[in-house]
Amino acid sequence: MDAKLVKELRAKSGAGMMDCKKALVETDGNIEDAMIFLREKGLAATNKKAGRVAAEGIVESYIHMGGKIGVLVEVNCETDFVAKNEGFKTFVKDVAMHIAAANPLYVTKEEVPSDEIEKEKEILRAQALNEGKPEKIVDKMVEGRVSKYYKEICLLEQPFVKNPDLTIEDLVKEQIMTIGENVKIRRFARFQMGEGLEKKEENFAEEVAKQLNA
Repeated sequence: MDAKLVKELRAKSGAGMMDCKKALVETDGNIEDAMIFLREKGLAATNKKAGRVAAEGIVESYIHMGGKIGVLVEVNCETDFVAKNEGFKTFVKDVAMHIAAANPLYVTKEEVPSDEIEKEKEILRAQALNEGKPEKIVDKMVEGRVSKYYKEICLLEQPFVKNPDLTIEDLVKEQIMTIGENVKIRRFARFQMGEGLEKKEENFAEEVAKQLNA
């Protein structure tokens, strides 16, 4: 198999050399078909790869709205080679942009404190009862609303802002399939200008009066 084709496919996909060679052999050297082959092959192995150690990766930043919102996100992979892959970098940039837009509070459901969920369940249960729902179906309704709550606050559960048909978890799985390595969004920080500060109320009439009397 032509070494240049193997190199090109590896650069595009981030997959291992042997996998790239096999994909090109199976697809008669067609790069696009080889990419599809790698993704289909990766689908069966995604869960296995998800358990492997991912200690490489990159920290990406995203600044939005003229400096009003900023995000830092760390996304891990298994090798430095993948960390330098343009497709992987684009994926991480998309995740940072999504965090800026969707404002998640946690990466996974498991990170949400149990007392926070119990408190939310109490609120949702009270809401359902106040709506006159029969008590026997309230618990089922609460579970459904808790799932919705997770989608609001957990990054992996959120619909991707650029394609709401996919969740961020779906995007992670796609990356694992494409590059053939485990990928994990480890942590993020989101900053919004003025968040948590008490902003001074401007009294424009008073300000004009001061200027006239000066």
